[in-house]
Amino acid sequence: MTGLGAILTAIVTPFDEQLRVDEEAFTTLHQHLCEHGSDGIVAMGTTGEAPTLTDEEHLRVIEIACANRPEGTTVIAGTGSNDTRHACHLTERATELGADAVLVVTPYYNRPNRRGILRHYAEVSRATDKPIVLYNIPGRTGTDMPNDLLAELAQLDNVAAVKQANAANLALVDGLELYAGDDESLLRTLELGGTGGICVASHIVGDRMQQMVSDPARRSEINAELQPLFEALSVTTNPIPIKAALDMLGHRVGGLRLPLVEASETELGVIRRGLQSVGLLEGVTS
Repeated sequence: MTGLGAILTAIVTPFDEQLRVDEEAFTTLHQHLCEHGSDGIVAMGTTGEAPTLTDEEHLRVIEIACANRPEGTTVIAGTGSNDTRHACHLTERATELGADAVLVVTPYYNRPNRRGILRHYAEVSRATDKPIVLYNIPGRTGTDMPNDLLAELAQLDNVAAVKQANAANLALVDGLELYAGDDESLLRTLELGGTGGICVASHIVGDRMQQMVSDPARRSEINAELQPLFEALSVTTNPIPIKAALDMLGHRVGGLRLPLVEASETELGVIRRGLQSVGLLEGVTS
């Protein structure tokens, strides 16, 4: 077992008015998450807008997260790339900065074949002595890693878990801890015997999602209560909705870097109603 935790929040990256990384706001949000249900965070994933941060910014966020993590919580660093050398570099640096594990997405756009994927992760596995969490999300990468390939990757040194964002593949794989890759899959993952989820809604309902882990008898009930929120946070491309929701709740997270754009008025209405559905923003009209 990796000991990374069950509810891991893929933390957003707050920006200031000039769209520079707001380090103070990041640390404040990090602390808040770990006080409200998160066993740890994933820094510099998709939700953290990693594609539009420079390497210097990317590694600085990881450094801040590791330096300020609350006791007993974990930091998983996103270090994936479609350039194997780059992924190895980020993985080496994140390890040096103190990350507890790394999250490495399947190479995107160049879409390597099976042999290329195996070679890619073999190289990354040599760049760290920390657990590697594979990330299968074909909707963003254009490449799916079937479970037999995941089982083969599990034989590599340090490869310890998978964040599974393809619901069709959601299953236990020998040698890998299973994490839900989206909020709506958390219930099914737990029922299968998986470890937990790398979540987005846990920014705002982390305590309730943690209760799904600790109170199996109430999992289905809690999941049903949270479904309207999960749906609202999928109204447009992540992390646009979660940043809008956090802003509505008074968290300082700032805007988004292009090509991501702010939520439209219609989308804001959906997000607002989603928050109201779980008892937040009481009395606020759409």
